[in-house]
Amino acid sequence: MSAPEVFQLSLGPLTGVAFGPDRTQLAVSPNNNAAQIYSRGAQEWDLQTTLTEHDKLITAISWAPNTNRIVTCSQDRNAYVWTQLPTGEWKPALVLLRINRAATCVKWSPNEDKFAVGSGARAIAVCSFDEENNWWVSKHIKKPLRSTVLSIDWHPNNVLLAAGTTDAKAFVFSAFIKGIDAKPEPTVWGDRLPFNTICGEFKAPNGGWVHDVAFTPSGNILGFVSHDSAVNLVYPAGPGLPPQALITVRTPTLPYLSLSFTSEESLIAAGHDCQPTVFAVGQNGWEFSHSLDDPASSGSRGLTPTATGTRSVSGPGRLNNEAFNLFRQADTRGQTKPALAATSGAAAGMTPVGADGLLLTVHQNSITDVEPYEWSQTGEVAKVYTVGKDGRLVIWNVTGKPAGGLPGRMAGLQV
Repeated sequence: MSAPEVFQLSLGPLTGVAFGPDRTQLAVSPNNNAAQIYSRGAQEWDLQTTLTEHDKLITAISWAPNTNRIVTCSQDRNAYVWTQLPTGEWKPALVLLRINRAATCVKWSPNEDKFAVGSGARAIAVCSFDEENNWWVSKHIKKPLRSTVLSIDWHPNNVLLAAGTTDAKAFVFSAFIKGIDAKPEPTVWGDRLPFNTICGEFKAPNGGWVHDVAFTPSGNILGFVSHDSAVNLVYPAGPGLPPQALITVRTPTLPYLSLSFTSEESLIAAGHDCQPTVFAVGQNGWEFSHSLDDPASSGSRGLTPTATGTRSVSGPGRLNNEAFNLFRQADTRGQTKPALAATSGAAAGMTPVGADGLLLTVHQNSITDVEPYEWSQTGEVAKVYTVGKDGRLVIWNVTGKPAGGLPGRMAGLQV
């Protein structure tokens, strides 16, 4: 498997990342109230413009590939739709979400004629454009939500919407809007789908926040990851029926924060263990396959921003010495003396730590998002990208020889 591309975009966490239609542009929020637009140069990403309408931290960004519109949401309880003018400038349009808590997540629908915004107000705002009044309006999905919505994902039919919440539940709702959506074809989730219809409600078997939800490319399977370090897959049986199967793959890792399907029979999950892992259908059903990152390999430590031609995060001159690094480790990690030896990482997930206190993985902190980046001719995902609290953007090849070093530490995995 070829080496991943590593880009150090920020010294702090990335709270929102979205690629443009042709992957030559990138929208990023570096843990503040601004969204930065980058364009890809020969070796790194160059800052082009900054979008600064929000007055509190931006929590999520979504970029529509066909209409080339960006939507951002924030802790200020608002969303903005950004449209690029012929001059190249981005024009904002305020979306009144009518929520009294922070917006947490946002995503365009497949047809890009509406978008959904999750929030801490126990509601999901489904927004569409009212051409008569020339503004964006929102309708709320409320019942039976009783906690913060952490994640959302659209079904391929542009109507169904999945959501994960902090009360350990995953839902599938109808987000049908009259005048916007055509009558959808019947699916395994239901055939009569007025707005706010509950098509499915599923609880994480061992409790814990549901950090992320995702549909398979066909939309016939729902996957979600929860804070109990489990990957859950729901096979619906039909409208009004209990699911045909609810498969739970328990792992000995730290909790996953994000997942993305690469095909009908494989997915990638990533989170607090700082490495993306692949789960696939095997002889015994869904099971762990391999890691895209190999902490046991000496090559992983070499994938620094300098090694890939991107910006370095080490300090220049006198700030890049042993004494300064010792004080920095004491400040950021509470570590007052150098680590003695590399550990297996068994005490805290599966990620080993080097003698210098750095992780033996490309990401040096939790991965907060994993998304498709490139597709093969067969329609399956060929590359994915991950972003993390370390400020890194990493592009991984999904196809190729699996990385090693992880199966031995997955001995505690249970289905």
